[in-house]
Parts: sequence; C-alpha cells; structure tokens
Amino acid sequence: MNHTLSTLKKLGTYLLQQRTRLTAVIILTIAAAGLTLAGPYLLGTALDDYIIAKQYDGLLQICLLMLGVYAAGSLVGWLQAFFLADVSQRTVWTLRNNLFIHLQKLPIPFFASKNHGELMSRTTNDIDNVTNTLNQSLIQIISSVIMLIGSFTMMLLLNVWLTLVALVVIPLIVFVSKRIAKMTKRQFKGQQQELGGLNSFIEETVSGQKVVALFHQEERMAERFSEANAKLKKVGIKAQIYSGTMGPFMNMFGHISYLIIAGVGGWLAVHDLATVGVIISFLGYSRQFSGPLNEVANQFNMIQSGVAGAERVFEMMEVPSEYEEAEAASKVESLAGKVEFRDVGFEYTDGTAALRNISFTAKPGETIALVGPTGAGKTTIINLIGRFFEIKDGQILIDDEDIRNMDKNSLRSQLGIVLQDAHLFSGTIRENIRYGKLDATDEEVEAAAAQANAHSFIAKLAQGYDTELTAEGGNISHGQRQLLTIARAILGDPALLILDEATSSVDTLAELQIQEAMKKLLSGRTSFVIAHRLSTIRHADTILFIKDGEIAERGSHEELLARRGLYYQLHGNQFLQNA
Repeated sequence: MNHTLSTLKKLGTYLLQQRTRLTAVIILTIAAAGLTLAGPYLLGTALDDYIIAKQYDGLLQICLLMLGVYAAGSLVGWLQAFFLADVSQRTVWTLRNNLFIHLQKLPIPFFASKNHGELMSRTTNDIDNVTNTLNQSLIQIISSVIMLIGSFTMMLLLNVWLTLVALVVIPLIVFVSKRIAKMTKRQFKGQQQELGGLNSFIEETVSGQKVVALFHQEERMAERFSEANAKLKKVGIKAQIYSGTMGPFMNMFGHISYLIIAGVGGWLAVHDLATVGVIISFLGYSRQFSGPLNEVANQFNMIQSGVAGAERVFEMMEVPSEYEEAEAASKVESLAGKVEFRDVGFEYTDGTAALRNISFTAKPGETIALVGPTGAGKTTIINLIGRFFEIKDGQILIDDEDIRNMDKNSLRSQLGIVLQDAHLFSGTIRENIRYGKLDATDEEVEAAAAQANAHSFIAKLAQGYDTELTAEGGNISHGQRQLLTIARAILGDPALLILDEATSSVDTLAELQIQEAMKKLLSGRTSFVIAHRLSTIRHADTILFIKDGEIAERGSHEELLARRGLYYQLHGNQFLQNA
C-alpha cells in the first residue's frame, strides 16, 4: 500500500504541473456535484410542499427549476470532460517525454541487460494504461470525493439518525475493498510484466525473421508465442476476475444499506418523526453516497492497471543517469589525441573480470590495432575510451587528463565510431550522414560522402541524397550502409576514431571501397582498429594481441611476425584459409 501511495504521489507531481487546468476541472466538478446534490432536495421539497399540499402552480415552477438544474449539470459535465482530457493528455505527454529523455541518458550496460521489447512496453503500453486511468478514472475519483462529502453533509442536515444507519456498512466496505485491492494490484502488475515479455518476443522475432525462415523455425516460434500469449491470457483473466468482484460487492452493500434506510425511514414516517419528503430526499442522498463508492469499484481495474503501469514507468525513471557527474567535470573543446592506458582493469556487473593490467600509449595520429580471439576484451577496451563502461582499476588518460574528470558529452563529441553492424535510422540518406554534425550544410554532407566513396552510388539512386531509408537501411546493401557510416564519421571530424570490425561482413569489392574510405578517415587521427582480417591492419603503428583480457603480444606487423608467437599463428591460419 505504501508503494502504491508513493506511485500516486509521483503521478500527482505531474498532474500539479497543470495546476490552472486542474483547478478548472475541480471547480467544474464541484459545480456538477452541487447541481447533482440539488436534485434530491428539490424532489423532497416538491413532494412535501407542493404535491402533498396540492400546490400545483408551485409544482410547475419547481419542476422547471429541476429541469434547469439537470440541463446545467449536463453542460458542466461536458466542460468538465473537455478540461480533464486536456489535463490528462498534457500530463501523459510530459511523462512520456521525460521517460524517453531519461532513456537517452541511461548507461549502455542498462540496455545490454534489458530486453528491447520490455523497454518498448514500458514506453507504450504502460504509458497508455496511465493515460486511460487519467482519462476515465481521475474525474470519477475527484467527483466521488466531492459527492461523498456533499451527500454526507446533506444526510446529516436531513436526519442524524438515518445518517448513522447509513454508515453501518462502511467498515465492511473498507475491509473488503482493501483485500480485493491487494489481490488485484498484484495480478495487474503481473499482467504488465507478461505483456512486456510478449512484446520483447515479438520484437526479436520480427527483427530476426530471416534467421527464423532460414532454419525453418516458424512453427516453433509460433508455439513459443502461443505459450507466452497463454501466460498473458491467464494472468489477464485473473486480474479481470479479481477487479470484477469489486462492483458486485459494492452494489450488494449499497442495496443492503438502501433497504435498511428505507425500513428505518418508513418507521420514522409512520411515527411522524420525519416527513415523507425528507425520507425520499434522504434515500436519494444515500444513493448518491453509495454511488461514488460504486463508481470507484467500476473503475477499479483501470485504476489498478494504471498504478501498475505507473510503477513500472517510475521504476525505469529511477535508474541513475550516466550523466550524474561531478560539477567539476571539464568540457573537452579539442584534443591532440594522445591516449594512455595505465594498468586498467574492468569487470562486468556480475563480477566477471574482462580486462586485467592493460597498459599502452597511443601518440597523436597513431593507429592502434586490436586483434585476438572472440571474447578476449577488444571491444571492451574501445568502450572504455568513450566511457560507455567505467573502469574498475587503473587510469585512462587522454592528453594526460583522466577521462573520469571529463564531461562525457563533450568527450564523445571528439570520438568517431564505425561499427561492424552499420546502424542507420529511418529517414533520408542526407539526414543519416548529417547525424555526425547536425548543423552541416548540404555541401558539407556531400563532400563527406565523396571522401567516403559513397557519392557515386548515392548519385545513381532515383532520389539521390533524399532517398528514404527503411529501418536500419534495409533497402541498400551492407557495404553501402558501411560507407554511409564512414561518411557520417568524416563529417563529424573526430579527434579519436574507432573502427570495430568495419569490413568483416562485406564482400571483397566492398571491402576495397571501404578500406580506401578508411584511409582518408584515419589520416591525422588517433585511431583504434579492431580487425578480423589482418590484411587491414598491416600498416598500424602498434598491434595489440588481446587474450583472456590481457595484452599477450604487442608490436608492429613485422615485429610480431618475426616473434613467431600468437600473432604469427593467427596470420598463418588466415593465409592458409585464403590460399
């Protein structure tokens, strides 16, 4: 319960950002409640003062007044819904914006430890649940509180004894509501978790559909989807059943209360202790008193679903940002390009050691090549340079300054990365290249493409630089995508450059084009190259052979071959494979 209250409090801080509109909603709700509360009073007055007294002229007037009250109530209700929709949509817009902005600030290890479908579920389904709760339940909660207070006040004014009778069932209602609420919330939270898992499965299956088809796994994937869908159905049924029990229970208690009040009220009327009009008005107010409780019960599944969704959203927003750095972090305006590792050690969050005692120096403009078996730690080393991971031991210095004292954003602005998997975004080719420098002119974009040997193939496309790319550039070849990422890096003009297996997934012709573009990109920059094909790093200033998280060998291509060690063996194996 405390956790639920904490979640509602956080959600309340977002609602309070719309104070003016929320105030208008509350005022309109009070007005609507006041008009609703006037109905039973006018009905009782009409009965006692005009119908029983046979004052038909006055009866016509009070009927017209009641008609005006109900018409005004409808108009106020419409305005109330209009302002509430505005408040809820603005609130959720802010929440969704803040969530996405926070996601952009989370460290890379966070994304490596989460299913992408699960993250998507939190930013879509969970936010939608919050939206639906605000749209459909917020007004009911506000209105119900006001109606409870107003009805209770009118009941006290009409008859204190009948009011005490009406309160008999309240303790029972509170007890049952708390028990059902606890069970329902647990089921709705489980439903959201299962939905996140299902979304994750769909996302990875769709993105890997070619592999599924290649290995004829369509039936197996369909079976797995059916199993995950069945789990979601099971927990969803439980959630709806538990939440659905609230309404019938509340209606039963309401009917019991109504019958007790009617019986006691009839006895009072027979003994002239209350008028018939007062009893009729009181019964109306008792309905309005139990009505808000029933409304909350009817909205209960939506409220619990919304709270469960909000909990998952706020849980992700509480993950610390990677940019929570010391205020003294220095801005990096420019770099000469000297990079030094001093006894660097690193281990992952599960305690697995990935690097031990890594020491080397890259002088400005030098190229450092990293080779070695898969899982040796090559990619981890380059991730440490950009502070995508933080070191455990030792120091990494750039231009003789510890990178932990550097502002991450400005450090990364000096870094260019070309990965094995060339990632492009939906949009035009021009927009994708401009990603390296958002204020670049069209001429600068095209010049970078020309340097990357990409201009010739772009010019042959029907729309040229305005060609729309599908998701991850699926409508052009892998080699062409790689040339675009090189053009993007050239446009950014980085001081430090990282090439991670940039040519390992392309054919020989594409490799030659990429290598030629890479020569231009490497010129004058301190570079780190991870290579599978040793032919691409023959001219590196220093080659580091990484094995089991340590530097096993170091030297130039000729020096390592002369040493006839691990590098020599790797080179020989590749020579035999290519022979």
